[in-house]
Amino acid sequence: MANTRRFFSLKQLLIINFSFLIFTSCSIQQKISKSAKQVINDSSLLTAHVGISIYDPATGKYWYNYQGDKYFVPASNTKLPTCYATMKYLGDSLVGFRWDLHDSTINILPSGDPSFLHPDFSSTKAIQLIKEYKNISLLSNGYFEDRLGSGWTWNDYQETYMAERSAFPMYGNLVKFYLQDDRVKAMPSTFEKMMSPSSSKSLKGMRVSRPMESNEFTITQGEAKTVSMPFSTYEGSSPLWLPALQAKLLTDTLHIPASVGMYSGERPKGLKIFHSQPTDSLLKPMMHRSDNFFAEQSLLMVSNERLGIMNDEKIIDTLLKTDFKDLPQKPRWVDGSGLSRYNLFTPQDFVAILNKMKNEFGMERIKVILPTGGTGTISNYYKADSNFIFGKTGTLSGVVAFSGFLYTKKGKLLIFSTLVNNHQASSTAVRRAVEKFIQGIREKY
Repeated sequence: MANTRRFFSLKQLLIINFSFLIFTSCSIQQKISKSAKQVINDSSLLTAHVGISIYDPATGKYWYNYQGDKYFVPASNTKLPTCYATMKYLGDSLVGFRWDLHDSTINILPSGDPSFLHPDFSSTKAIQLIKEYKNISLLSNGYFEDRLGSGWTWNDYQETYMAERSAFPMYGNLVKFYLQDDRVKAMPSTFEKMMSPSSSKSLKGMRVSRPMESNEFTITQGEAKTVSMPFSTYEGSSPLWLPALQAKLLTDTLHIPASVGMYSGERPKGLKIFHSQPTDSLLKPMMHRSDNFFAEQSLLMVSNERLGIMNDEKIIDTLLKTDFKDLPQKPRWVDGSGLSRYNLFTPQDFVAILNKMKNEFGMERIKVILPTGGTGTISNYYKADSNFIFGKTGTLSGVVAFSGFLYTKKGKLLIFSTLVNNHQASSTAVRRAVEKFIQGIREKY
């Protein structure tokens, strides 16, 4: 009889605890729903398409979903799957290039690494290695992905945020024009030979433009003292990538004769690997300032290491069939940066990707790579109580996205994704509405 009473007591206790969990869960959902309605009904979002997902990884349960399974243009939140793939497949350090020797010539097979001669990176190890030899041969099989991504806004080709992709980036694939003694100079100086009028033109300020398919830079009177813009990464009408321009840049920069060497078929065997930079030294600026060029090149590097070729379509297809095969909704993913409006993801997709990052790489690494309040692309947000939020923004015309990790004041770690499409307000107004909502969750839970 006593055992029976103990059994019923235990059973009743379990029922009470289970009922309490259900009640608590429902209570949380109701409270968050009430707060979310204030965001959804905010004047800046009345005409917008909004998706919100909040997930508790400790319990594996969603605290809240509002259109979490609907598709949105994610803008630079697309860098999250790119970041995951880079963290997983590029190891601790980037493959700068593969190389071997033939007599006094160093043969270099590019890997897509964007850090070579980039002003953000001070290491000269690559230059020191190359300068040990009398000649340079850049190897190419003539195949490479399109310079601009699918769905990119083509008439932005002169903007720095849309630097062209290439197999062997140099100087971030940007040229900087500046005034020196009232004359226009270029860095790298190779491009001074491609200016019209020439650098002898005396100017107080300048405006620079070029045709989409060539490096014929037209300099006219303007207001700017310095102008940076992407250069066309290959010369000639052939659709095959031949690194003639890169060879010219190497020759002018290192004062070593450089030429193009061709190979056919698969990548040559037995090449040595030169590691250039710690992988996270690329990922941090990529995520903190939402660097499109770094993101595109990162995805191409992943493709090169996994597939032996640089092709975003093929590597995206591979990742969707392997690492991301279990995403709640299959995304339409077309580039590494999110410049394309062809990308479509759901809030639940980003929650799943962020959860994979947490489980596979740990929060300490993530906290270094993703910006927190008052830093990076959220330098003007979440400043009052920083280091509780780590996330990635995304912005296009009519698009505001923010997905990441949130530590509540009670110590709970949550994963969230907020995607807004088709708003007619300012991006700042939308971000302030989302900020108020996120900070409210932190305070209450």
